[in-house]
Amino acid sequence: MVNKTVEGMLTLAELGQKAASGEVTTVLVVFPDLYGRFMGKRVPAKFFMESVAAHGMHACNYLLTVDMEMEVVEGYKYANWEKGYGDFHCVPDLNSLRLVTWLEKSAMVICDVETEPGHEPVRVSPRGMLRRQIARLDEMGFMAMGASEVEHYVFKETYESAKEKNFDNLVPFGWYIEDYHMLQGTKEEVLHSVIREHLERSGMPVESSKGEWGPGQHEVNMRYAEVLETADRHAVYKQAAKEIAMQVGLAVTFMAKWRADLAGSSMHLHMSLWDKAGKRALFPGPRKMGPLEVSDEFRWFLGGWMQHARALSVFYAPYPSSYKRYQFQSWAPTNIAWSYDNRTSGFRVVGHGNSLRIESRIPGADANPYLAFAATIAAGIDGIKNKIEPPPIFEGDVYSAANLPKVPANLRDAIGELEQSAMLREAFGADVVAHYLHFFRTEQKKFDQVVTSWERERYFERA
Repeated sequence: MVNKTVEGMLTLAELGQKAASGEVTTVLVVFPDLYGRFMGKRVPAKFFMESVAAHGMHACNYLLTVDMEMEVVEGYKYANWEKGYGDFHCVPDLNSLRLVTWLEKSAMVICDVETEPGHEPVRVSPRGMLRRQIARLDEMGFMAMGASEVEHYVFKETYESAKEKNFDNLVPFGWYIEDYHMLQGTKEEVLHSVIREHLERSGMPVESSKGEWGPGQHEVNMRYAEVLETADRHAVYKQAAKEIAMQVGLAVTFMAKWRADLAGSSMHLHMSLWDKAGKRALFPGPRKMGPLEVSDEFRWFLGGWMQHARALSVFYAPYPSSYKRYQFQSWAPTNIAWSYDNRTSGFRVVGHGNSLRIESRIPGADANPYLAFAATIAAGIDGIKNKIEPPPIFEGDVYSAANLPKVPANLRDAIGELEQSAMLREAFGADVVAHYLHFFRTEQKKFDQVVTSWERERYFERA
């Protein structure tokens, strides 16, 4: 059911009233693609009420195979030229129905994707993959709660001016590091005050926004929620931030590393387990671990998450450029260890009692949130089922530690870890893993074929 206490979330009846009065004239009917971008259609609100709400809509199944440029990529079994690129069925999840107040007279609903014919869940759909892992948790008597801290850079550019400059010599909004800096934050309120206001009015309650460790870098944090809702909010927020930036004549990027000499942008991923009713936190318990008192579920979830961290990394860092974020003393982790409230570790445990949670600092801001949360839950489930113990708590500077497992150095290595993961094949299905192996290999192949400006500068005269 829709949480009626969250401003901006709508019941179908409320949307009907707003459609009849003309307060809402357009419904964005969307679903996330492999990159986490929203694809879909704009539907007149009255037609949505008359037809789409109950019967859904159709879209071409190539949308779960195309690359960032919308180019058809051959080699997928799910959809290809031989099969004719038919339709799939988009089924509105009315629990996701919300106002999108930064767009005029508009609402949005996020769809689950089904086969046509047959109406079975499309196994490679990112939102469907997260739903399946949530269902596995539910069978075990658990609910996952989560949050994501998403960082971005703001530019005194438009997306068009950035393209005209070939994305080189871009001007960040600030010129000095602004972590927690209130004066620079005030300058950027031309954008972030508008973002916060519209998120609050569109079903995405905000905790705070703040400057980050880069010039023009900022973070907007929304409140924690059940993980499907958190992933939805994350995806809607990224769309909103870009569209609102466009409206005020600016541009933002969620690239994990947009410039080599500046801090990367993360998606710190928080998760905790609760009972199925969402009333009782299951991570606190009687077991003493360092300064913490934790449950078996905490230990084993953390153990599974850490044991499979390298295999999950491709879902946390999906592009070749993503791995340039993992640098020594860069605030992005390079080693896989866990600590209590230690920002040098890949896994930072924070909170006490009901707020006790695990934060992975490995994901970048460019990650698809549905895939990141789905992979995390799969690893945690494996940890609980197989009672995987985490290593001892680490104290000190994880960056300087020896003999710790490393975050993969590049996408090619991460793809190899996914390929070798029996756990993810069991959790997602061999066909799904094969689909994403092809997706990530395509990203690597596209990168390998490009000659960059760095290469021209280095080799044009002197090679």
